Amino acid sequence: QVQLVESGGGLVQAGGSLRLSCAASGSTFLINRMAWYRQAPGEQRELVARVSTDGTTNYAESVKGRFTISGDNAKNMVSLQMNRLKPEDTAVYYCNAGGLLSYHRGRYYPGGYDIDYWGEGTLVTVSS
Repeated sequence: QVQLVESGGGLVQAGGSLRLSCAASGSTFLINRMAWYRQAPGEQRELVARVSTDGTTNYAESVKGRFTISGDNAKNMVSLQMNRLKPEDTAVYYCNAGGLLSYHRGRYYPGGYDIDYWGEGTLVTVSS
């Protein structure tokens, strides 16, 4: 199991910045990627940014050029620097870690069983 704890959410004015951090603990050797998702009221959860252990990053189009994800494999942490925030960035932000299990529920998966872990979320509110 992997446990994730987020920090850094809060209230900020439009145009401002926030930095979210997420610390992973437990079976961190399983992790091959970490990401931030967000969910606004009445909306589906969406990917914001992802970083793999090899440093590859992916961003949602809506945050490209404004947000930067960074991972620290040694510390099992991932951060999200959010600049030029907009009211539409208001959401609960969730830290996500993914990995592969060799065994899941008593069954062996030679190619690995893909599994996701989630933090409890941290609220980001951007006022106009």
